[in-house]
Amino acid sequence: MTLRCDTILRDATIIDGTGAARRQGDVAIKGDRIAGVGDLGAWSADREIIATGKAVAPGFIDAHTHDDRAVLCGPACMLCKMSQGVTTVVVGNCGISLSPVTMKSRPIPPLDLLGDESWWTFGSFGEYAERLARDPSPVNTVALIGHMSLRVEAMGGDVMRAATGQEAAQMRLRLAEALREGASGFSTGLYYPANIGAPTDEVIAVAEALRQTGGLYVTHMRDEMSQIIPAIEETLSIGRAVNVPVVISHHKCAQPENFGRSRETLPYLTAAAREQKVDFDVYPYIAGSTVLMIKRLRDDVPTRITWSVPHPEMQGRWLKDIAAEWGVDMLEAANRLQPAGAVFFQMDEADVQRIMQHELAMIGSDGLPHDAFPHPRLWGTFPRVLGHYARDLKLFSLETAVHKMTGRTAQVFGLVDRGVVREGAFADLVLFDPATVRDTATFDDPIQPADGIAETWVNGQSTYVWGHGATAARAGRLVTRNR
Repeated sequence: MTLRCDTILRDATIIDGTGAARRQGDVAIKGDRIAGVGDLGAWSADREIIATGKAVAPGFIDAHTHDDRAVLCGPACMLCKMSQGVTTVVVGNCGISLSPVTMKSRPIPPLDLLGDESWWTFGSFGEYAERLARDPSPVNTVALIGHMSLRVEAMGGDVMRAATGQEAAQMRLRLAEALREGASGFSTGLYYPANIGAPTDEVIAVAEALRQTGGLYVTHMRDEMSQIIPAIEETLSIGRAVNVPVVISHHKCAQPENFGRSRETLPYLTAAAREQKVDFDVYPYIAGSTVLMIKRLRDDVPTRITWSVPHPEMQGRWLKDIAAEWGVDMLEAANRLQPAGAVFFQMDEADVQRIMQHELAMIGSDGLPHDAFPHPRLWGTFPRVLGHYARDLKLFSLETAVHKMTGRTAQVFGLVDRGVVREGAFADLVLFDPATVRDTATFDDPIQPADGIAETWVNGQSTYVWGHGATAARAGRLVTRNR
């Protein structure tokens, strides 16, 4: 047995990610792995941390991000995640992935959430993976391939329609190539204009590439409002058609007339899970955020601008106030702001809590790292669950909260030796204070690191230290499902 290691956390409260009860003990790190867990009094280390009063847990796995570009930009770009204890991010969600397509002009919304054409330079997923290997991220990356990105290439940008059989076949081949090169699944954003024209048959035709790889089908469903049950039925039918697991992105019941419908959707999903593999992620806020879509605006949904290309001075302002200042209605104001993004206050707190509490739920931030005035979920999601929902509201235990962020997510995405504190697992770890951990990012002041996150390690290397910020470490890796 190894008695010498790189780092030992002594007398920590170990919350191991499985949902099991917490216990006191030591955790040893050697290289990129956890070398020992338990009573390690006979061990010595180059660095010893007395963790009395603090909890050590697996590093949090953000089940839903749009960090495709951010993971390429170094520690400063990922401070928003590492300061929350996040060690692994799932990119390529909602049908939006930075590969495998190049752009010669600004991409159509919502692909432009990842940036203008200067960022769309990866003609294959292999090129994206090679960039991550050559210039590593400070966090681990799990990658999905977006349907919208595939459509833009295969359909020559003419995406407001159904694909032809030949175009769908081209997308399927491109997806299969990306899966061989290390991608873990296929995502759709059927809610968005650039993807809504795709019928179910087109999605199935492309998703056939998943059948041989066991990759995931992950979806921002066609509807999260009045037609949410038919949208869930479509999602499940796609999973059954290609015999792969399904993940529903940021499950919600949006718009005031649908408040309370989680009482309907959750039993439906519980029953479906007995017949096929289905899971979902959720973020702990009553507001969502995406591009500003004029046809989706409503007077009864308060809307706040997060960025605007022609009017950057309007970031952080309420749309109704901008309209009043300009002497126009909201639709005209939104049109003048384009291209732009916004926060939409469209959910009910009781639904958010009910969905988060459900056994199928994982935690995902859905943060947008390139918004000038982002939704606070980008900086606050994981501490908010630990502090506000687990400790303060007692919605669930701290062990359950950690499980929804770690072991459960690792199991759903097939991440081998991650999401758990045990000997032999990768040393993705977070040290935090259960008594003080909390989100400090707000809708008025969204770019704020959390309180109570003491340190974060990725593959054994310290990446974030409270009071000092991000370190120079770039220990992240591309992680592929079941490998």
